[in-house]
Amino acid sequence: MTTLNSLAAVCLAYVFFLFVVAFVAERRAAAGQVRWLRSALVYTLSLSIYCTAWTFYGAVGSAARSGLEYLSIYLGPSLVMIGWYWLVRKLVRIGRSQRATSIADLVSARYGKSNTLAVLVTLLAVAGTTPYIALQLQSVTLSFAVFAAADPGAAPDSVRPDTATAFWVAVGLGLFTVIFGTRNLDANERHHGVVMAIAVEAVVKLVALLSVGIFVVWGLSGGVADTLARIDASELGQWNVAGGRWAGITFLSAAAFLCLPRMFQVLVVEAGDEAHLRVASWAFPLYLLLMSLFVVPIAVVGLDLLPAGSNPDLFVLTVPLSQGQEGLAVLSFLGGFSSATSMVIVAAIALSTMASNHIVMPIWLRLTGAGGASVSGDVRHVVLTARRVSIAAVVMLGYAYYSLSGGGAALAAIGLVSFAGMAQVLPALLGGIFWRGATRTGALAGLVTGFALWVYTLFLPSLGSGVLSPELLAEGPLGIEWLRPQALFGITGLDPLLHAILWSMSLNAIAFFIGSVLSFPTPLERLQGAQFVNVFQHSPGPRSWSAGVAQTEDLMIMAQRILGASEAMALFAREARAQGARGDLPEPTPEFLELLERELAGSVGAATAHAMVGQIVGGMSVSVEDLMAVADESAQLMEYSARLEAQSEELSRTARQLRDANQKLTRLSVQKDAFLSQISHELRTPMTSIRAFSEILRDSDALDAAARIRFAAIIHDEAVRLTRLLDDLLDLSVLENGRVSLNVREGRLVEVIDRAVAAASAGTEGATLSIRRDRAAEDVALETDLDRLAQVFINLVSNAGKYCEAERPELTIRVRDAGDRILVDFIDNGTGIAAEARDTIFEKFSRIAEQKAGGAGLGLAICRQIMTRLGGTVGYLPGQSGAAFRVELPRRVAMAAQ
Repeated sequence: MTTLNSLAAVCLAYVFFLFVVAFVAERRAAAGQVRWLRSALVYTLSLSIYCTAWTFYGAVGSAARSGLEYLSIYLGPSLVMIGWYWLVRKLVRIGRSQRATSIADLVSARYGKSNTLAVLVTLLAVAGTTPYIALQLQSVTLSFAVFAAADPGAAPDSVRPDTATAFWVAVGLGLFTVIFGTRNLDANERHHGVVMAIAVEAVVKLVALLSVGIFVVWGLSGGVADTLARIDASELGQWNVAGGRWAGITFLSAAAFLCLPRMFQVLVVEAGDEAHLRVASWAFPLYLLLMSLFVVPIAVVGLDLLPAGSNPDLFVLTVPLSQGQEGLAVLSFLGGFSSATSMVIVAAIALSTMASNHIVMPIWLRLTGAGGASVSGDVRHVVLTARRVSIAAVVMLGYAYYSLSGGGAALAAIGLVSFAGMAQVLPALLGGIFWRGATRTGALAGLVTGFALWVYTLFLPSLGSGVLSPELLAEGPLGIEWLRPQALFGITGLDPLLHAILWSMSLNAIAFFIGSVLSFPTPLERLQGAQFVNVFQHSPGPRSWSAGVAQTEDLMIMAQRILGASEAMALFAREARAQGARGDLPEPTPEFLELLERELAGSVGAATAHAMVGQIVGGMSVSVEDLMAVADESAQLMEYSARLEAQSEELSRTARQLRDANQKLTRLSVQKDAFLSQISHELRTPMTSIRAFSEILRDSDALDAAARIRFAAIIHDEAVRLTRLLDDLLDLSVLENGRVSLNVREGRLVEVIDRAVAAASAGTEGATLSIRRDRAAEDVALETDLDRLAQVFINLVSNAGKYCEAERPELTIRVRDAGDRILVDFIDNGTGIAAEARDTIFEKFSRIAEQKAGGAGLGLAICRQIMTRLGGTVGYLPGQSGAAFRVELPRRVAMAAQ
């Protein structure tokens, strides 16, 4: 006999297994091994989140009560994936191009990135999903109650659903979701751990339901023929389907498949490759077919075998238990447990993302003022904390709803009630992606109208007499019969669900259309409308920001707050290289600002990202060329004006770049002359000394031994100085011509830095340079030319000793592991290098400070050539307290570099 303790142990073991699956998936994703994680199979299985405990248990109950009506729940999504593949593909393309993090984010982005609209969709989603989460908690507690009733050692009270069980299930699910659902801030970075766990759960619930079905057909009914005969003999074998309700539920299930937050999360946000839709378009309907295959046989056998009054929602559990098949019953329990937990996990992730992006972040931005985007606290920490708190709040709201309702009849129909609630987003969603004339005003009008009617006609009546009195339901408010919730406008005789769908969806669509026709879209709405409607022709976002207004440093600070320091620096450096700019800061062009907004949108949502960039940029200018997609008769004139403006800006930018290049060439020319003069001086001085003192030694016989030794030492020192200069010139020539031969070997970075510090200190002639290091961070294995690398480090340490103007010179050597590359920073506490000189310090005609230079200015040029041969880089690091240089080198030198 399976006891409650053993069942709890099975649950804990299963949850631990899911933790292991999610953890391994996260580790493989972090290591870049994502080919399997991003497969079409995993994507298709993740869509099974549609099959919750309501369908796992409730489909059999629905068949027992209403015959074949349960099929409409599976028919809607199948029609969407097979017949509306083009619609789903367009939705996924829009979501990826706009970096939408939720359905609220997508609707907000379409209508001018309106946060008001996003908040409304978020509140609707929370209202529609919270009771559905309660339904999942009830299914788990009912499952425990079934086993408790069969456990002779259980207390009598344990046979009823227990709120304590629901509480601990809610706590466990919330903890799992927080751990694996908020590891990445960017919602466009897939939650590989969660998705893989959901895929595993999809297999478990399918195997569980098929196993019970096979047992019922071949173990209890004697085979397919006997089972079909048994079905024909029962009431379920009669085709007794109300056409209106069948069509209504099919429509609701199709709408819910597109609009439910959890479905949008796996269908759009977690989509790793658009090509996976081609597989999912047939594989997911096949999955639904298998899930529904044995529903009727289980319902028929359950009605025949179990006592009258047995709960048909639990036939999947009680039929195996009644036949002593406890192992099969435990497997069925795990299937229902998987159905419930996967829904709660994904719904909590989706709702927490919506709540943090569209409620918490806008409030935070308003409280921190206009400068909050760049100077306030760590936005990344704020967003992650908000999402974690939101996950806990969403799960606990479901538990609170379950506790307050007592798990009564209100929860039995809450699945369709939730579907009808989220279906109110459908007019604004479909209108937005197919009709460029749709406006924010129309979307708001439609959503408010539909939401209000759904609450009044379906949601509140579903809660029972505790909310709406029987008198109000029968007579209407203030005795106005045509305002009765279930007989609105005097229409009676309709099924309550169909009545609610009819009025809420029709008036929603009418209000959306009238509001859009009577209002005029803003320029941003028209741009976004063109991008959405013509997404396959205009996948890049509209260029709506004006260049030259923002300070790139401010944008960098804001990006670091949201994306994290390393991710933001990598983004800016990549774009700077793409623009051909020197350093790590790109020009704030409209294209870059649009890219930055899309990157931020993946973390905080489109509306919030737009507001944060707007705080720094301070305004927008609409490109007329982009407006041509939505312009009227004056389009040709506007396009001509826009092209002139764009060409003028491009010419101005090109002229500025030419001026910068000319100034650099002028400085290099001056430095070249100074270099030639310096080389002449550096060669002439030691040669003169050598010649003079050698002539003295040759011609003078009166010199004593001490004088001869002193003069010989001078000749030797000058010869060494001359040799060093010639070695530098030869070394630079060999490096530039690519004739260098690398001596690649394995070693430790800390040892190379030790050599460099010792060699540089020996050559400082008593100068006091304090060096700060973290030897633990430096203990990194390398495979490179250690001698050449030490030469670079020696030069950088020596320069710090020569040029640092601080009263107490100090050099900080900081090492950071960046995966397959290592970053080594040399930062002193001096005044740094002037901004106008930074682009020439690595040229071979340049010296950092003329008044202090003791050489010919070849050191940094040699360093750059060496790092190029080693497959790395050396550059100036802006934004530090003093002069700072960063050496970036690979762990292993590529063979091509040798």
